[in-house]
Amino acid sequence: MVNKRDPRIRVAFFHRKPRGVGNYSVEFIFADVRKRLESKIEARLAYSKYESLGIFPRVYNGLEAMGRQTTVNHVTGDINYLGLFLSRNKTIQTILDCVRLSNTTGIRHKILKFFWVEIPVKRAKYVTAISESTKNEILKYVKCDPRKIVVIPVAISERFTFKEKPFNAACPRILQLGAAPNKNIHRLVEALQGIPCILDIVGKHDEALEALLKEKGLNYEYSWGLPDEAILAKYEQADIIALASTYEGFGMPILEGQAVGRPVLTSNILSMPEVAGDAACLVDPFDIASIRGGVTRIIKDNVYREDLVKKGLINITRFDPEKIALQYFELYNEIANRN
Repeated sequence: MVNKRDPRIRVAFFHRKPRGVGNYSVEFIFADVRKRLESKIEARLAYSKYESLGIFPRVYNGLEAMGRQTTVNHVTGDINYLGLFLSRNKTIQTILDCVRLSNTTGIRHKILKFFWVEIPVKRAKYVTAISESTKNEILKYVKCDPRKIVVIPVAISERFTFKEKPFNAACPRILQLGAAPNKNIHRLVEALQGIPCILDIVGKHDEALEALLKEKGLNYEYSWGLPDEAILAKYEQADIIALASTYEGFGMPILEGQAVGRPVLTSNILSMPEVAGDAACLVDPFDIASIRGGVTRIIKDNVYREDLVKKGLINITRFDPEKIALQYFELYNEIANRN
């Protein structure tokens, strides 16, 4: 819908309720999209009043969303169930991953599958997935026309730029972003035993993990709730970026590490090879020896390490923010013209 005074397309961005510490990356993703499209869209922010906990808060969020609809409705992640309350032909659902489904069984799995994937996908005009891996997972759970699911990757933030740093082969600093179970830190710790290094973990404190770190004799640092500037500084201080996860819908630390000019070690499954291209050391996340071998090679093989850095700087050009913002605009424009 356009008017003579303001020809921009009205787009409502539906976001989760913000939280004080450890806010979600998806809000930052779409803040950048809105900024780049400000001459083309009139963005309206619609934050849920309640967190997605329990039936009544979710119903309230849905009813509130119903009254906030406009020309295009974009549900940006984790509150997929809002699609139940929104106009089918005006709604885009972004699905970041299907990790909840992969971690549940029984009745809980069926409920999540129904409200977070099946119904939202069926009631949306388009679904955007952040990787081909996520798209394939969605299609595993929902029967729909594959063309309905459009892959739009995550853009690399312009804050992450090359920062030269001599590699500390004697005692490299290895940065690990995130401490959730899928981050696979316990195997990483096992793999690093006996390798002189500092494991720099940014994530919620875990007493069992800290006990393992001490048991294996690792030098480590633990931090949580850092502002953006401090996170960027962590990348710049690091020698190696590690993301040997057992599950990722995308894997932003891969790109962020490559953009800063650091060698990246990541898993050879799901979205991670897709994001990393040929510019990361790929390992089997379920094999401690494979992880250890990858870390050792990065430390000891100067030519290999420098090649990863060079290729990484090339790889990030695939995730240009301007191009990705325009991919979203194409969908907004199509929905607006049809309605």
